[in-house]
Amino acid sequence: MAKGVFTNESTYKKFLEDGKEAEFDRLFDEAVTRVRTGFGKSFPLYIDGEKVYASEQIVERSPIDGIVIGTFQKATREHAKAAINAALKAFDSWAKTDYKQRAAVFQKAADLFSANKFDLAAALSCENGKSRYESVGEVDEAIDFMHYYANELLVNRGFVRRTKMTASTAKVNAGFQGAPGSAENVTIAMRPYGVFGVIAPFNFPVSISVGMSVGAMITGNTVVFKPSSTDSMSMLTGLKIYELLKEGGVPPGVFNYVTGPGSEVGDELVANKDVAGIAFTGSRSVGMGMIAKVYGNRMQKVFVVEMGGKNPAIVSRYANLDDAATGVVSAAFGFAGQKCSALSRVYVHESVKELFVSKLIEKVHTLKIGNPLEKGVYVGPLIAESAYKRYAESIEKAKASGSLLYGGNRANTGMNGFYVEPAIVELRQDHELVHKELFVPILCLITYKDIDEAISMANDVEYGLTAGLYSSKRSEIKAFTERIQAGVAYVNRAVSATTGAMVGLHTFVGWKDSGLTGKGTGSKFYLPQFMREQSISVTK
Repeated sequence: MAKGVFTNESTYKKFLEDGKEAEFDRLFDEAVTRVRTGFGKSFPLYIDGEKVYASEQIVERSPIDGIVIGTFQKATREHAKAAINAALKAFDSWAKTDYKQRAAVFQKAADLFSANKFDLAAALSCENGKSRYESVGEVDEAIDFMHYYANELLVNRGFVRRTKMTASTAKVNAGFQGAPGSAENVTIAMRPYGVFGVIAPFNFPVSISVGMSVGAMITGNTVVFKPSSTDSMSMLTGLKIYELLKEGGVPPGVFNYVTGPGSEVGDELVANKDVAGIAFTGSRSVGMGMIAKVYGNRMQKVFVVEMGGKNPAIVSRYANLDDAATGVVSAAFGFAGQKCSALSRVYVHESVKELFVSKLIEKVHTLKIGNPLEKGVYVGPLIAESAYKRYAESIEKAKASGSLLYGGNRANTGMNGFYVEPAIVELRQDHELVHKELFVPILCLITYKDIDEAISMANDVEYGLTAGLYSSKRSEIKAFTERIQAGVAYVNRAVSATTGAMVGLHTFVGWKDSGLTGKGTGSKFYLPQFMREQSISVTK
């Protein structure tokens, strides 16, 4: 890919437009067969490029059918310290590596991901239960991140700029602000911080892991990477990422792969003074807990975090209700609602409520629930039993003080996993479920009388990640875009009301408790978060 030129990978779209959907399915099905033949093995940690084994192991099972994916190492705090030391040792050399060379490493890695995309997507589907469409799209996003960030580094010339101060013929006996002096050459450069702990989630274990890790490494930092390793696990895809980045040319110690519990590995990354920054995607409680621990102990670290959402969509009486129903269903129930950008609240104008609900239920009824490895399945399993318990408890709470409009039951798929029906519940704005992030396929429906009321209710949560509006009225669109408190806002988007940001096109950024820096992934403002500015002046 040429410098300054970026195009999205968009694999499924290209196959579909070329009339080759059957080939897409064949490539995915063949990849599933290949990937599953490697299940059941024991996999190591990788610290400073070397295999490391722990005294205890973690067994990872597929949420699809409970089959054992593999046995991974249960790293301790000492393993985390060893990885931090390896990253610290590698930092000086990596930081001094020319930015063009760093960009080339990740461009090569992106090409390797592209060449292996179906195998990686198949592993991803087996590991967290995504459909083939979601998984290939996620691998595409990881590839996009690498190409986009490499381009940003090249276009911005390594984030270095130079200025000059001309010499003055005037002289003074003592200096002061603005005093005349000799000529100065000034270099203003963005410099890497050091070691970053990257703590990744289960729901986008390829794209988010790659995005955070590459953001740190391409700017000259080194990384200790911890994939999700307890309850909701994504250790296999984390290992595949390590292998492909190594093959792409990432040197030993620059990227270290450590699996283990957050209470040991994650806590050490947060508490260790040799870790300069944390890149984290996960729950608000965990994210805020890490931040409080660091600053409460009078330490200083950089935090690049995304901490979930409780995302709304507004359906106006001026909406195209068919587009709205499609967009709402897609955003609410894709990947069983297990996305930080998933739609979980829909505000419907009271005059179109009955018609919209009928369209919504009709649309949900067509969604196929089952084995996500099969073609045409849209809703796969919940990631773990804890998620199912959260779903069941939430349904009971909705029944107790609201109306269950659709679903709410465990789905009979014949599979050994936690499969549930998408659920639609009608509630009051002050209900607990309207404000709490659930990460399951439950959509809360609330009616409204006017657009100002709808926007106010949409903003009435502690999160501010994504939001959507369906309306043809210009004044409503204007009010929404000016007032909505969300980092990512979509208007009249039939493909999805709140999900599906594309690298280089949208930024993906959380406001309020959904984020920290107000700058998002896949945009020109992401990489500078992993660097600090320095001005160096040399007098001739």
